[in-house]
Amino acid sequence: MTDRFPILPGTLPPVGKPSGARPQQPGKTTDGPSFDQVLQDKLQSKPLAFSRHAEQRMQQRGISFSPTQMGRLEEAVSRASAKGSKDSLVMVDETALVVSVKNNTVVTVADRDQLKQNVFTNIDSAVFA
Repeated sequence: MTDRFPILPGTLPPVGKPSGARPQQPGKTTDGPSFDQVLQDKLQSKPLAFSRHAEQRMQQRGISFSPTQMGRLEEAVSRASAKGSKDSLVMVDETALVVSVKNNTVVTVADRDQLKQNVFTNIDSAVFA
């Protein structure tokens, strides 16, 4: 036994876009910012930080950075991040900095004199700024 259900005209909703729907732009799926814009904002919104250890080393060794050098350092960390680095050795002039790229934090700092005695481990990249 088969029961048939009659379909009466006007009982089904029309096929197509619902009324009041806005047309979508090609390549855009939401009204908000793109993923790339959100990612770049997140990367730029958190300033480069210095760990307590790095600050102590800078103070002990008399190391400081000019605004220009800081800009170069931040740009180098950004480049390392774009390449997928997690922990990087960044060289700014004659100063070496080990940076946790994923945390955007300078972990330690060594000047020219300490470079001769140090072995840098647990890094996956090196950037010359």
